[in-house]
Amino acid sequence: MQTIIGVKFRNTSKIYYFDPKDLDIHYNDHVIVETVRGIEYGTVVLSPMQLEDEKVPQPLKDVIRIATELDTEREMENRVKEKEAYRICKAKIAERGLEMKLIQAEYTFDNSKVLFYFTADGRIDFRDLVKELASIFRTRIELRQIGVRDETKILGGMGICGRPLCCHTYLTEFAPVSIKMAKEQNLSLNPSKISGCCGRLMCCLKNEADTYVALSKGLPSKGDQMTTLDGRHGEVHSIDILRQRIKCIVEVDNDEKEMQEYHISEISFIPHSKKAKGQQNQPKAEKKGRRDGADGSDFETGKDRGSDGDFAGGKGGRSDRRGRRSEDEADAFEDAESIELAREEIEGAERRGSRRRDRGVNREAASEGEAAGERRQRPRKGAESEDGASAADEATKSRRRKRRHSRRKTAGEQGQAAQAEE
Repeated sequence: MQTIIGVKFRNTSKIYYFDPKDLDIHYNDHVIVETVRGIEYGTVVLSPMQLEDEKVPQPLKDVIRIATELDTEREMENRVKEKEAYRICKAKIAERGLEMKLIQAEYTFDNSKVLFYFTADGRIDFRDLVKELASIFRTRIELRQIGVRDETKILGGMGICGRPLCCHTYLTEFAPVSIKMAKEQNLSLNPSKISGCCGRLMCCLKNEADTYVALSKGLPSKGDQMTTLDGRHGEVHSIDILRQRIKCIVEVDNDEKEMQEYHISEISFIPHSKKAKGQQNQPKAEKKGRRDGADGSDFETGKDRGSDGDFAGGKGGRSDRRGRRSEDEADAFEDAESIELAREEIEGAERRGSRRRDRGVNREAASEGEAAGERRQRPRKGAESEDGASAADEATKSRRRKRRHSRRKTAGEQGQAAQAEE
């Protein structure tokens, strides 16, 4: 076990652990500590507490001292200097016409470094700007590019709930948020309703996501077939996850239907994702024929199609098309952040593909050049060395002459023998 304290340097920073040593430190005290950026002035947000050695991040640095009144005055002076530095840097950016938005200027406690935070759509060449700022402030200059979420976290604001933004008040890290969380909470998929001041999905969607996932277990889905305790059959219309109640369209007398609300314990249902027996291993052609009516069977006019191709009770083909259209519109909605990421991936793939094509063309050109060089170096027929070619030709000719001479000699002997016999 080791004694640690939690220190926060800015309202929007993370909590860092330090060793208090023998100092009498309490909550909300100001301390002077050493960080990777230099000497910093921070506020204690976690009183001294015991923590297991495995959970303590290493290396754990010590607290230099408890801040004095002079340290507090110096920190206030740095805040005033930050405003002046922000004004000067913003003017220099405008003079150079750089496409970047300056967010904040920050001095370290010992004035050894000035940090400027900015946002931009792409990469910015600010080397000349850094040189000019260094000549003005006579200290180290560091420019950091941040995202829109970090920008909102620094600047702050009011959410649609009427309270200060979560990221500016208590959130130390951004949790991943997806459009699936909004769907599970039955929220409107209108981007203006579920997006925060930064233009991304609201961070508070993550707060209740786990609760909705736990409560959704064992609940039917929209369009599932259900049966009540008194034997009525119907279809699930909507679900209230928090109250665990289901609105269903049930059949009543005279083939009429009406909307009824039941508790989840009062009904039994069959998920439409489960296929009926005998349909699990059907050939694709047969499934397609059944889906398109190719098998000669007609659809019943009062039936809707379920999500798996089976029939489910409904109000006819028009409502089926309208239901599918609404589902398509909901599925077509995507988060702006996901669209940007997809666009970046596509552009990166195109750039990689162009580089591969260029390398392929270069390799082909190189291979053609090598082949041409080999052809130039390869001797042509008849262009061999004169000594070897002439020797081989003479040997071949001599063999041919010997064979012709031997055939003529044999033919002459045979002719003489025939004349002697006559």
